[in-house]
Amino acid sequence: MTPSQHAYSLDSILEIYARPFNDLIFEAQQIHRQHFDANTIQCSTLLSIKTGGCPEDCGYCSQSVHHENSLKPEALMDIEAVRSAAAAAKANGAQRLCMGAAWRSPHDKDIEKVAAMIQVVKAHGLESCVTLGMLKSGQAERLQAAGLDYYNHNLDTSPEFYGEVIHTRSFQDRLDTLEAVRDAGIKICSGGILGMGESRRDRARMLQVLSQLPQAPESIPINALVPIPGTPLEAATPIDGLEFVRTIAAARIIFPQAYVRLSAGRETMSDELQALAFLAGANSIFLGDRLLTTSNASSGHDQILFEKLGLHAG
Repeated sequence: MTPSQHAYSLDSILEIYARPFNDLIFEAQQIHRQHFDANTIQCSTLLSIKTGGCPEDCGYCSQSVHHENSLKPEALMDIEAVRSAAAAAKANGAQRLCMGAAWRSPHDKDIEKVAAMIQVVKAHGLESCVTLGMLKSGQAERLQAAGLDYYNHNLDTSPEFYGEVIHTRSFQDRLDTLEAVRDAGIKICSGGILGMGESRRDRARMLQVLSQLPQAPESIPINALVPIPGTPLEAATPIDGLEFVRTIAAARIIFPQAYVRLSAGRETMSDELQALAFLAGANSIFLGDRLLTTSNASSGHDQILFEKLGLHAG
């Protein structure tokens, strides 16, 4: 994988983080306005098409079989349920439907079923995104042929801190999947989770690695950890709100043309914190009351917040 010509050094990203808060937000907002309508938010809906029974041991996830409260495994959702979900997402104002399956790596027969789901999503006039774990040779190409727009595969954190959170899949495995997805002509959705005990340096390193990809991700989700009882990170100290916003701003400056998604953790964020995140360059959210297995801000509250801030979906 050849590094991008737009790769940032770690020191330069740490310098961005360290700027006075007002200067940082001002620069991020200026860059944001050069590439996007500052009052338009891209809205997606996240659907769990296969829940529980995951063999990975990600310390933040309730779907892992390694954790105490591991969710009961469920079969892959049938296509009619996906059709209904796509119709509901469209009616709710979403532009994209993201489908997640708790797999380490899907079998080819699973890929064929997901390909049919992608076609259903596209038939409703929605962009499609899936997160299925690691992909084997030919699988990304099959998804692309079905019309897949985005593949989500988060780095989660820095390569140095990664081993504190996950032991069943290497950081390089994640990079290899991103390379396979990009080679197949699919857009990349990749970001991380804040508040897992990582340092600012780790957060900066995660952004640095994303900047080193041959082509920048088109979508970058920034998640605040939602501590789940029974997982190793259930007692993690929450990320400081202003540090979270600094990460949003840094992502906007480093990736001026990407959608930066204010993702998991919004349910516990104040309206004021979310407003700061939008000001810092976040321009994408998930709609709906659930994000796979965790709660999300309600659509009704999002509508009220959008009205307060003069934002609109688009």
